[in-house]
Parts: sequence; C-alpha cells; structure tokens
Amino acid sequence: MNTDSKLMNMLTGYASAHQHPFNVAVHMIGIPMIMLGVFIVLSWAGVDIAGFTVNGAHLATFVLLVFYMTLDRLFAIAFLVYGVPVAWLATIIGAEPLSTSGTVAAVAFFGGYAAQFVGHAVEKSVPVVLKHPVQANLAAPFFTVVEIFKILGLRDDLFNDVQARIEELRQTETA
Repeated sequence: MNTDSKLMNMLTGYASAHQHPFNVAVHMIGIPMIMLGVFIVLSWAGVDIAGFTVNGAHLATFVLLVFYMTLDRLFAIAFLVYGVPVAWLATIIGAEPLSTSGTVAAVAFFGGYAAQFVGHAVEKSVPVVLKHPVQANLAAPFFTVVEIFKILGLRDDLFNDVQARIEELRQTETA
C-alpha cells in the first residue's frame, strides 16, 4: 500500500485522535446524527427533474460519494449503505412543518456535536473539527464507514498500516 496516499494521510490523522473505544462508539452515533441534521435543512430546497424531486440532501450524498471515490472506491460504495437512508429519512423529516423539522434538525446536529466533544474529552484529544473544520465535516461520514470495516475485521492490512504509522508518528513526537 502506498503510505503517502491521500487516503493513508487522512486515515492516520483521523485514527490518531480516535483510539479510545468510547470515542469511536460515540462517533458512530454522533456523525450520522450530525449528517441527519444537516441533510434535513438541505432537504428543504429541491427541484423537479424529469418527474423526480432532487433536493439538497440528495445532492450532498452524491457530492460526498464523488469525493469519497477519490479516496477509496470500496469505502465510497459502502458509504451509500447509510448515506442514502440518512438522505431519505432527512427528506421525510424535512417535509414536516418547519417547527418540527427544524427542531429535529437542531437536536440531531447539536446533539451529535455534543456527543463528539464528550467522546474527545474521554479520549483526551482535540476534536479534528477544531483543527480542520472543512476536512473534518466532509470526511466524517467516510470515517464512519472506515470504522465499521475496522470493527468487522475487514481490510486489516490497511488498518495495521495506519496503526503502525500512528506509532511511528508518536515515537517521532516523543523523541
């Protein structure tokens, strides 16, 4: 594996701040919650194309897929397994009155972020979103897929390489 790839750099940066199992578990819930909150708001704007309504949540899912394809095709396709249902659910919630959909969006968004900060407090690490907000928000749904692969023991060679790189970086920092 090319250890200088964009994917490897992103995985190493992310994984180094997400080693504690509690933090990882919180992210597995918090990231889809944040995504749902954002997608609800995005679902409020849509256009009719050839008899189908395409809204901002659909467009965001597609844009994320395209970006993730530049990182790793398998992870990108796996992202659709939860990205499409989140966009679908956001569209259903977004069709509710603004008082309802806005409340759900706010609770999901802010609740998801609160969970992230609690996870990082337990980990004793700075949330990546504070260091690289754009990258963190674009990549977070991707990393949820990556964590699922790791938990299931899939692509162990990749994760072993990431962990070895993290250890090398920590040794360099302490030297």
